[in-house]
Amino acid sequence: MNEAMKALYERRSIRRYKSEQITREELDAVIRAGVCAPSGKNGQSAIIVAVQDKATRDQLSKMNAAFLGTKSDPFYGAPTVLVVLADADSPYALQDGSLVLGNLMNAAKAIGLGSCWINRAKEVFATEEGKALLKKWGIAGDWVGIGHCILGYPDEDPAMKPRKENYVTYVL
Repeated sequence: MNEAMKALYERRSIRRYKSEQITREELDAVIRAGVCAPSGKNGQSAIIVAVQDKATRDQLSKMNAAFLGTKSDPFYGAPTVLVVLADADSPYALQDGSLVLGNLMNAAKAIGLGSCWINRAKEVFATEEGKALLKKWGIAGDWVGIGHCILGYPDEDPAMKPRKENYVTYVL
């Protein structure tokens, strides 16, 4: 089987990670795939913020958990968080950011990393604390959070859940 197709078929959302940080080479490989994602009219409205600093990662986790009303880690212990944002003025912001997230997760699988899309980036970066983080990171402008892609070495190997019936309708 083609290796690209194999990675697509076998990718799963990972919710248990080893504590060891991924390498810079692995991080850069995944990010490059995200940067290569297609975008509406090639507008490239999305950006990626790579977070490996533990204090910042933990701050993002706490902010995200607040929207769930919990104190548990919504990043499942993953040591790396890729925040995907998109230009709030782009009519393709959601689509562009979603394609970036898809590429990030598929690339992670292809090189042996675990990943999972974590929601609530929109809510996190709409807060004053979220806007202050963007300013601290030197990111100016009006951005909407699309999602967080958590990365790490998987500490589980979940099986694929059954797919729903009638997933596809063919009109031939």
